[in-house]
Amino acid sequence: MSLYLLLKWVHILSSTILFGTGIGIAFFKWMTDRSGDVRAIRIVNERTVLADLVFTTPAVIAQPVSGVALMLVGGYPIHLPWLVAAIILYIFAGSCWLPVLWLQVRMRDLAQRADHESLPLNTQYWRYARRWFFLGVPAFLSLVIVFWLMVFKPSF
Repeated sequence: MSLYLLLKWVHILSSTILFGTGIGIAFFKWMTDRSGDVRAIRIVNERTVLADLVFTTPAVIAQPVSGVALMLVGGYPIHLPWLVAAIILYIFAGSCWLPVLWLQVRMRDLAQRADHESLPLNTQYWRYARRWFFLGVPAFLSLVIVFWLMVFKPSF
């Protein structure tokens, strides 16, 4: 196996983990929040924070590392319009993801407190949940466009 194919495999695998974990977390967390079941919300928030630590974070790191290596080994100049667009969109998605991480930790803490004290979730939790959702939408759409750019490599 060539170095280029190995790097490509790492890049595709990490993008699949990043995208799959992100959409999976979003779906289960959003659906559980809608249930209103404080215990279930606590458990899913705990697992969400864990999944981001174990799966998403390594994939977020592997993406630019393998991407730059692919550029160098494959001879792609960084000024290609599709590559510049993909990098900008990836940075944008990351700028949405970082506050999402903070929100997830805060929501986990609020859900743990509510569950342990047998209280309903407070308004702060629901404010955080709305922000989490509205940050996730542009991040998700950005990554969909990055996938498109990586596959089609348009010349614009």
